[in-house]
Amino acid sequence: MHNDRPATVDHSLLDDFQGLGIGLFLCSLGMQFLTTAGLITGQTAGVAVIISYLTGYSFGTVFFVINLPFYFFAWKRLGLEFTVKSLISVTLLSVLTDVMPLGLGFDRLDPLLAVLAFGTTVGIGLLAMFRHNGSLGGLGVVALYVQDSTGFKAGYVQLMVDGVIFAVAALLFPLDVVGWSLLGAVVLNLVITFNHRRDRYIAT
Repeated sequence: MHNDRPATVDHSLLDDFQGLGIGLFLCSLGMQFLTTAGLITGQTAGVAVIISYLTGYSFGTVFFVINLPFYFFAWKRLGLEFTVKSLISVTLLSVLTDVMPLGLGFDRLDPLLAVLAFGTTVGIGLLAMFRHNGSLGGLGVVALYVQDSTGFKAGYVQLMVDGVIFAVAALLFPLDVVGWSLLGAVVLNLVITFNHRRDRYIAT
C-alpha cells in the first residue's frame, strides 16, 4: 500500500559528512565540464563564472566572495545549521574547483556532452546537499526559502533567475555559447524540480 506520509530521517554527523562530501565532489566535477567547454551557468555560480572569465580571477575565488552577503539571509531565514553547512560547502567547493583541474583534463569535449554532464552531476550533487540541510549558498538559498515558504518549486525560481542572467550573458558572449549554457541550466534545474521533494524526504 502506498504511504503518502513523508519520511522523517535523522542524520548523524557521519551521514552529513558523507552526504555533503559526495554532493560537493559531484558539483565540482560538473563545473569542470562547464568551464572546460567555455560555457556559463545560472544562479550565483553563473555570475561567478562570468566574472572569472572577464577578470581572470579563478572561479573558486570569485564564487566564495560573491556568496558572502547571502549568509546573513540564510542565517535569519533558514537557521544557523543550514548557514554553517552552506559556508563550509561553499568554501570547500571553491578549493575543489581550483584543485581538480590539476588531476583532470579533456583532449576533446563536445558542448552537448558537456552540458548534459554538467546538468546531471551538479543537479544530483545539489540534491545530496539539500537532503543534508546544506547548499551552495547564494541565490539557491533564496530559492529554497521560497519553496519551503510557499510551495513554489525551487527549480522554477532558479529558472526565472537564470533567465535574467542569460539575458545579460547574451550581451557579453557569443550566442552559441549562451545557447549551450542555457541548455545546461535547464537540465540542472529540471533535475532539482523533479527530485527535490521535502514532502517525501524530510531531514531533521
